[in-house]
Amino acid sequence: MDEPAFYEIRVEDHLTDRWSEWFEGLAIRNDRNGETTLSGLISDQAALFGVLNKIYALNLRLISVNRSTPAERVRNYAVRAK
Repeated sequence: MDEPAFYEIRVEDHLTDRWSEWFEGLAIRNDRNGETTLSGLISDQAALFGVLNKIYALNLRLISVNRSTPAERVRNYAVRAK
């Protein structure tokens, strides 16, 4: 069953913050290596497909898609904080 999950999606090239609303409100972080990370909560697989389709429409090269549940994010944050 689909449920909301946190995603980090990495693409080549930089995007400005003005694209955030078009990408379903995902946060946009430009990295020094010339890549962009889109991150945030995505409601279900259909919404994820919509974001990936927009990446395709902009002719951006997809690098990775990582998913985690809210519980996994809390656990990962706690491990990093130690």
